[in-house]
Amino acid sequence: MSKYYIFCNGRIMLKNGGSELPDTESDKELESLFKASGNVDREDPDGDIWAEIDPASELPDKYVLLERRSIWPTFEEKEFFRAGRAFHLMDWQRANRYCGVCGSKTSYDPAEGAMRCPCCGEIYYPVISPAIIVAVEKDGKLLMGHGANFPPGRFSVLAGFVEPGESLEECVRREVYEETKIRVKNIKYFGSQPWPFPRSLMLGFNAEWESGEIEVDGLEVTQASWFAPDEIPDVFRGLSISWKLIENFIKNRS
Repeated sequence: MSKYYIFCNGRIMLKNGGSELPDTESDKELESLFKASGNVDREDPDGDIWAEIDPASELPDKYVLLERRSIWPTFEEKEFFRAGRAFHLMDWQRANRYCGVCGSKTSYDPAEGAMRCPCCGEIYYPVISPAIIVAVEKDGKLLMGHGANFPPGRFSVLAGFVEPGESLEECVRREVYEETKIRVKNIKYFGSQPWPFPRSLMLGFNAEWESGEIEVDGLEVTQASWFAPDEIPDVFRGLSISWKLIENFIKNRS
C-alpha cells in the first residue's frame, strides 16, 4: 500500500496517535490540503507520495504533526530515512519553484529528476550538502564537544560542512582544528548516512590526535574535552552516525 509523506513547517504528519503514516487508500481526503506534491520514487509514479501543506490548514482529529527527529523509535531506520528522502525532495522543489537566473516559474522534469526553467533552460537538481563527522582519539579517550545549539550537558563528536575545493580529509583536519585547535592524523573512513536536516550527507571518519591542546572556538563549540569509554556524557543516540561513531569507540576501547 502506498503512503503519504506529508510535511508542514518541517514536521511530518502521522495518524493514530503518531504511530502510522497516512496511506493513499484510506486518507485520500488529505489531498485537498496539498499545496505541492510529487513522487518519492520517480520510477514509480503510482507509489509513495510526498506533499507539503499550508501551516494554516485545519487537520482532522486523527492526524498529528510531529518533529521528524522524534519518529525514529516508532519507524526505525529504514522508514526514518525513507521519510527523510521524501522531505528532501519536498524541500528541494519548494526552494526551486522559480529560476534563480531569470526569475521564471520552473516545472518538474520527471525524466531528468530536476526542476527546469522553460525560459532560459537552467536546470536545478536536488541539492546534497556533504558534511564530515569524526571520532578523534587520544590515549584511549574520545574528543567530544558541546555545540552552541545543543541542550545543556549534551556532547557529540565534531562535525562540519565540506567547503568548495576541499577533499573530505582536508575538511576533517580543518574542522577539528577550527573548533578545538587539535591537529589530527591517520584519518580513516567509517561510513556515511543521509541526514535530511535539511539536506546533508554525513560522512563519518575516525582519526588520531597528532598535536595541540583543546581551545574551543566559542562560536560553534563552546566546550570540549577528552572522554574515556566510561565517561561518555549525554549524547543523542537514535539512528545518527554520531552515535554509531561513539558506540564504535566504546566497543573497541572498553
